[in-house]
Amino acid sequence: MLFGLVRTLLQGWVYELYVKPQFFFSFYGFENLPRVGETLVYIIYAMAILTAILISIGLFYRFATIGFFMCFTYLELYDATNYLNHYYLICLFAFLLIFLPANRSYSLDVKLGFTKASGAVSAWMIYIIMAQIGIVYTYAGLAKLHPEWIAEAMPLTIWLNERAHWPILGTLFSWDYSPILFSFLGAFYDLFIFWFLLFKKTRPWAYAAVVVFHLLTWSMFNIGLFPLIMITSNIIFFSTAWHKKVLGKLGDMPKADPLARRIPRGFVIYMCIQLILPLRFLFYNSQLLWAEEGYRFGWRVMLVEKSGLAHFTIKTSDHTAFEVDNSKFLTPFQEKQMAIQPDFIVQYAHYLGEHYSRQLQRNDLRIFVDAHVALNGRVSQHFINPKQDLLLVEDGYKTKEWIIAHPDL
Repeated sequence: MLFGLVRTLLQGWVYELYVKPQFFFSFYGFENLPRVGETLVYIIYAMAILTAILISIGLFYRFATIGFFMCFTYLELYDATNYLNHYYLICLFAFLLIFLPANRSYSLDVKLGFTKASGAVSAWMIYIIMAQIGIVYTYAGLAKLHPEWIAEAMPLTIWLNERAHWPILGTLFSWDYSPILFSFLGAFYDLFIFWFLLFKKTRPWAYAAVVVFHLLTWSMFNIGLFPLIMITSNIIFFSTAWHKKVLGKLGDMPKADPLARRIPRGFVIYMCIQLILPLRFLFYNSQLLWAEEGYRFGWRVMLVEKSGLAHFTIKTSDHTAFEVDNSKFLTPFQEKQMAIQPDFIVQYAHYLGEHYSRQLQRNDLRIFVDAHVALNGRVSQHFINPKQDLLLVEDGYKTKEWIIAHPDL
């Protein structure tokens, strides 16, 4: 993660994502998260880099893990348009590391005498990381059993056609049956790779598949650090003997002790939350890929290709009306994300209401949106009821009745 943080800083993305925007979108329940000025943003980001370095070398480990979790999670909550599954996974891993003694071997804390070296770790500490990885893969696989992925091979058909000009692989991508084949292979991989990694006989072949799969997806798609995260984290499935063989020259290797301690109740609750949270979409009577209600935090990876436009009109009680220039308030990236996600559309409408109420000194404004979205190569469709005054609706956990159902889903 240290590499990713440094790269983001050097590319100027910290400014683009956390400083430049005038308005920041919120996750439900975090609307009151304080947004700080430019100086503090860079200080928090520097703290994230520093604590990542400290974790890597095992120095002041407990302070570093708490600090990294707080800094990184805060940055991820800063603007919901920046949400990515692997950033969410990093937040979860960072949270778990706070409670795991990962500094008891190969660390400066041990070298400097800040903590005692340990010859064993509780088996549950290893199993909980394995289980978290298993949840990511399994739910990603279950999500791919959707007819859109399995039967229609969408959006994979779009992506493979865009890469048909590639040397060597382009010929394979342009084959008529490639999208269906890749769709089935992707679903099979996500559904079963965790189980193949668990068993000694299949583990080497499974890990080879992990490396090939994630390197291939990294080369084909712009998915950031996710391939690197999964390739490195899956090493935990190998036995203590394997780790000793690889790392033994650096010093004594701690082993798992299944009798050391029972799983703390707090981690049982944590795992239950992780198992239940991705299933909350079942409580909504809506089209998941279209309305995206219960979509986030569910490990639905690369299931949709969306594009959209949203034109906002503000009307007053004396029948005057004017359209909003979104570029005055949002960055191009924010506008792109806002136009295809209904909760963002509502948040932005309320922001516009507050802004123009102050500017015009009026409290009789009504805001409407003409939003069209194209899903997985289909012709764009009306997304939001154009007759709905968005100032009269609130974001929340209830089904959004003002979303117009897609006619082809």
